[in-house]
Amino acid sequence: MLSINQLIIDLWLACIILAVSYLLWNHFLSPLRTFPGPFLARFTNLWRLQDVFKGRCDITHNQLHRRYGAAVRMGPNLLSLSDPSVIPYVFNSKNPWMKSDMYNVNDVIVRGMRLKNIFSHQDERWHSTYIRPIKGLYSMTKVQDVEPGVDLTINLFIDKLRERFVEKGRFCDMADHLNFFAWDAMSQVTFSKNLGIIEAGSDHLGFLSRSNQSLDYFASICQMPVLDLLLEKNPIVRLGPPTFVWANIFSLEQLQNRLNGGSPPSGHTDFLDKFLELKKKYPELVDDNTIITYLLSNTLAGSDTTTSAMCSVVYHTLKNPRVHRKLRDELYAAKLSLPARWKDLQGLTYLDAVMRESMRVNPGVGLMLERVVPEGGFTLPDGRFISEGAVVGMNPWVVNRNETIFGARPEEFIPERWLPSPDESNEAYQARFAKMKGADFTFGAGTRACLGRYLSQLESYKLIATLFSTFEMELPSLDHTCHITNSWFVRYQDIPVKMKERMDLAVTI
Repeated sequence: MLSINQLIIDLWLACIILAVSYLLWNHFLSPLRTFPGPFLARFTNLWRLQDVFKGRCDITHNQLHRRYGAAVRMGPNLLSLSDPSVIPYVFNSKNPWMKSDMYNVNDVIVRGMRLKNIFSHQDERWHSTYIRPIKGLYSMTKVQDVEPGVDLTINLFIDKLRERFVEKGRFCDMADHLNFFAWDAMSQVTFSKNLGIIEAGSDHLGFLSRSNQSLDYFASICQMPVLDLLLEKNPIVRLGPPTFVWANIFSLEQLQNRLNGGSPPSGHTDFLDKFLELKKKYPELVDDNTIITYLLSNTLAGSDTTTSAMCSVVYHTLKNPRVHRKLRDELYAAKLSLPARWKDLQGLTYLDAVMRESMRVNPGVGLMLERVVPEGGFTLPDGRFISEGAVVGMNPWVVNRNETIFGARPEEFIPERWLPSPDESNEAYQARFAKMKGADFTFGAGTRACLGRYLSQLESYKLIATLFSTFEMELPSLDHTCHITNSWFVRYQDIPVKMKERMDLAVTI
């Protein structure tokens, strides 16, 4: 009979042999072996996990694509693609490719059961079934129903900026305060009740810090989803980040208050009202648990990308005096009523160009959106074949820097690329604009494109137009550089802005 020591040795040897065999197969026999990429990526996903953990994998991805071309091997079974022409195939709407296992990390465990959500579910039939009732609520036409809620939050935001910074001549860290606005605005349009963050002037309840910790965990661990089973999904000792229990409790409280006969405190419609109407319209599909799922999608996924867009606009505009002057002149000439109304912003072409360029050059999502190659495989435009079962990903920070689509110096902030050139015919401009708009990957593409993109645009366009119409603003210097952390959603830090009242408005007053 084998001794215990010999048995342990044999087990270790077996594990070593299996590990070495796996690594050798990845290197010499993998269907992706002909695709170039970092040497360690051929063997393990650990290298990309540590790269994401550093917080700026978008820089790495762009460097790798410049070096290796349109298809880069990022892991044993993962390719990163940069060619915008493949977006309609990888993210097609008729026969959607399945999401990869990276999204499973976003699942939650409740009473021992694994619960998926609209973001993490890989079953396209499930997703299409549960997204169908609410999809129409997020069209640009319908999101204007909640514009009064956005206006309430803008007014509060401007009042607090004036009180805390303008009147006292202090710098305001816009990275923080735009985040406060986005979270309170999303809560206001969802529940007709803000989270009290603008009023407090800080993350006084810790909502934002907990959200950031969860995003940090998701960003890194989704590069090797198996680790999630040992950490956050560990049935014995949970080792994951803080949970979003507060969001569940807050959403449930608001739902129960409304079901008990309450009405929106603000007197105008909100998303909770709309979800309750869906419960009546689709009783076989939408119940209270489904409504909580919808509410959580708004609360947890509807603020960070909006914050990122607004931070990008403020930072890049104030760094570029020419752009700042042109934007300010257009807004001043428009003589907008404040808060700016969405309908009054539709003819402001330079504002639109600044917003599009800000989101193009610094998208709110900074990691690859991954999909599994379906049966039959996929052939790239250059003729190379990707076998079925392989995972391909596309990073908005890479796709949005395609020089063929977006023109020269795609890494630079140039709003004019979205406008007609002096010697360009209208027909040529419209064709070029359509090409850029179609390739812009800021909000993803296909059936899983960001559901709240129009709500995000409504909030950000209105806030930016109001902010630049109300105050004269500047950074400490044009050389100031903010800090960016890419942790699935892209976070900004250190955007100190000095504000004062507009001189012409002050004279009028």
